[in-house]
Amino acid sequence: MLLGLRTVVFKVTDLEKAKNWYSKVFGIEPYFDQPFYVGYQHGGFELGLDPSSENRKPGLGGSTAYWGVADLAATLQELEKKGVSVLVGLQEVGDGIKVATITDPFGNEIGLIENPHFKLP
Repeated sequence: MLLGLRTVVFKVTDLEKAKNWYSKVFGIEPYFDQPFYVGYQHGGFELGLDPSSENRKPGLGGSTAYWGVADLAATLQELEKKGVSVLVGLQEVGDGIKVATITDPFGNEIGLIENPHFKLP
């Protein structure tokens, strides 16, 4: 069901500034570059930059680690059967990417992502 750790998303207040900084620091350009999300593939993982402050703000607590799944809707359905709490239900965030957030018994957030653009190395 869970395919492995895939993505960490950082909330940013200025997407262009963040994109320039991360491109310079990583020495690579994003593989996915949209006004709603910028994604870098680096070392077999993805760093995402998200300008939306809808669910959380930048800074401490402003990032979520996402585990890859092949079918997010089916995964959520199976997890809910097991009593897992869904914090943020399935959201289509653009270009075929779907995300959701669940919590563990201690309140830790676990992101789930179905990303057809993510390629394993």
